[in-house]
Amino acid sequence: MKFSMSSFVYEQWSRPLPVASHDLTGQTVVVLGANVGLGFEAAKHFARMKPAKLILACRNQSKADDALANLRKETGYEGGEVWLVDLLDFASVSKFGERFHKKEARLDIFVANAAVAPTGFEVSEEGYEQTLHVNHLSTALISLLLLPKMEATAKLRGSGSKPRLVIVSSEVHHWYQFDAKALAKKDLLKYLGSEEYCTPAEIALGRLYLLSKLLNVFFTRALASRLSSVTIDTVNPGYCYSGLRRNYAGVQAIVDRLQELALARSTEVGSRQLVWAALEGKDTEVHGQYISNFGALEPADYVLENGDLEERIWDETLAVLSKVEPKVAEVARGLLGVQ
Repeated sequence: MKFSMSSFVYEQWSRPLPVASHDLTGQTVVVLGANVGLGFEAAKHFARMKPAKLILACRNQSKADDALANLRKETGYEGGEVWLVDLLDFASVSKFGERFHKKEARLDIFVANAAVAPTGFEVSEEGYEQTLHVNHLSTALISLLLLPKMEATAKLRGSGSKPRLVIVSSEVHHWYQFDAKALAKKDLLKYLGSEEYCTPAEIALGRLYLLSKLLNVFFTRALASRLSSVTIDTVNPGYCYSGLRRNYAGVQAIVDRLQELALARSTEVGSRQLVWAALEGKDTEVHGQYISNFGALEPADYVLENGDLEERIWDETLAVLSKVEPKVAEVARGLLGVQ
């Protein structure tokens, strides 16, 4: 089904499938951004499937500890752990990856869920606008750093289903396209994170978030085309009640509230999409795919028609990340065949 406003409304109002349920005995699951919202609800679903270990990867210690306590209370699961990672800090992401490789023997499921939707222009210490930094660059970085462990896990699993990397995107990627001025820039990513590009109007309309979700789809497709031992997909949870928009104010907050009342799914229902993308569908049918409404759907025509742009974003992303973390270049050469 091609995306349209009518298909969007249909998906929002359609009856959701029951949450997927598998036996995760012996497996290790990591959920990024697991202390609230979609991540927390997905973590609870995974906990009920009794993995050997469930890691809640979060930025704030006290909030993550509260989430883990609530998870234990609601599910009875005792295999959860809190690991800190701040996606606004490349060094923190690198530290997380290094710790994981030293401590953990396997990684069967990784759900890259964390995201921000700021209402003002803010730049990280590394010099990137925070939406671009968190939603795209750090999401790509942590995914690349954990891939070698997932690839090793594929060998442990043998001929059965493969480990899954799930990158959370959104249907809003359909609503964004680059303008000619951006495409003419030599360094596209740098320009997209600049104050020149991130105008008050772009921020007020929430377009930086739309941009980041388009980048998620492009990155997922490019990565999946280079690796077959791990199943990689990107998932749209749908429009849900979410703390992601908690900083909205004024007219923006009023409009969002009205949209929620008319269309929003519960956070728990949205989280079922994340779990589906992590567990359901044949590997060959979901690898590299955009998952929405409990199945693989075509992404935006803009994505399908711009393979050269996909490669450009891939190349620029690797170039940025290889400078901040040399292990990215090692993964690219050793695992992905990038020269």
